[in-house]
Parts: sequence; C-alpha cells; structure tokens
Amino acid sequence: MKLIVGLGNPGSKYMMTRHNIGFMAADHFNNSFGDGQYKKEHKAEIAKIRVGSNQILIAKPQTFMNLSGESVQKIMSFYDVEPENILVIHDEIEIPFLSIRYQTARGHGGHNGIRNIHQMLSSNKYDRLRLGVGRPENPKMDVASYVLQNFLDIEVEELKDYLDTVSKSLETYICDGFQKAATNFNFVKGK
Repeated sequence: MKLIVGLGNPGSKYMMTRHNIGFMAADHFNNSFGDGQYKKEHKAEIAKIRVGSNQILIAKPQTFMNLSGESVQKIMSFYDVEPENILVIHDEIEIPFLSIRYQTARGHGGHNGIRNIHQMLSSNKYDRLRLGVGRPENPKMDVASYVLQNFLDIEVEELKDYLDTVSKSLETYICDGFQKAATNFNFVKGK
C-alpha cells in the first residue's frame, strides 16, 4: 500500500493559497481515480482509492502545515506503511510556478511541514513531489506571507491543466515507479 500525503492548512480561508497546493493536488488526484469521499481519521482526511492494481491512501493532514508529521506518523503506524511507500506533495518556493520536481531522501529545505515530518518519522527516507509556487516578485516580501496569499486569478486559470499533469505524474509514480515519474515529469518552467 502506498500513502500519498498532500500538505496544506485546513479551513476555507486557506483553500486557494499557494501553501495549499498539496491539498489541491491530492483532491484532484482523488477526483481523477476515486470517489472524492474523505473520512476523518488520524488527524487527517483520508480517502482510499485504487490505481490499477494498487491500493492507495490519500491523506490531507488537518493539523496545520507545521504539525503535519503528527498525522503522517499516526497514519503510517495504523496502516503499517513504511517510509519508502510514502510520497509527500507540497508547495515549493525554490522552483517557478507550474514546475514539478520529484525527489527522495532530501533535507527539509526550510519547509516547516517537511521539517516536522522528518522529526516525527526520524527519517527523510520518503519520496516528495515539490510543486512550484515561485518566490514573491518583491524580494523584500516575507515568504511566509507570500505562501499564505491566494493564487492570482491568472494563476488559478493555469492550475487546472497543471493539476491534470500532476495527476498523470502520480499515476506514473504509482504504476511505474519513482524513476519513471521523475524522468517523464520533472520540469522546471523557464528552463
């Protein structure tokens, strides 16, 4: 069984923020392959779907971003999922908007949600899907404020096609493995 974790913050006021792109990707993938129904358990919203012959758990921790590891640890323990069968989807300011980067066993890079998962699991031996949200145009703008802003209208228009691509990449990841997903879908916009 694989566990796909989308990171974000619960509540309608955060729904369309850059920090919630992990939730958006999880929802889009669930709606593409599942029935869209989540159940609340282990401090998360969890959906169970099938992709081909693979049983998948999709989780959206409801602990707020900085405590995501609390939920991930509980889910892993309850469902007996090993770290190497986890993929965490999260926002990434270090790559441009609409970019995709699969990585594995890396440092947290200053991302507080990933930092907490590392701490709670005592490991970084899991896969990550970094979804580019870019940096603020104004270099003096606080990054924390930037990721908690809503996407601009023009960005929202581009999200549908982007999330379609992300879902296709997740299908490849599940059916064909990390390397194939990284080879076929790692893309940095503008390069």
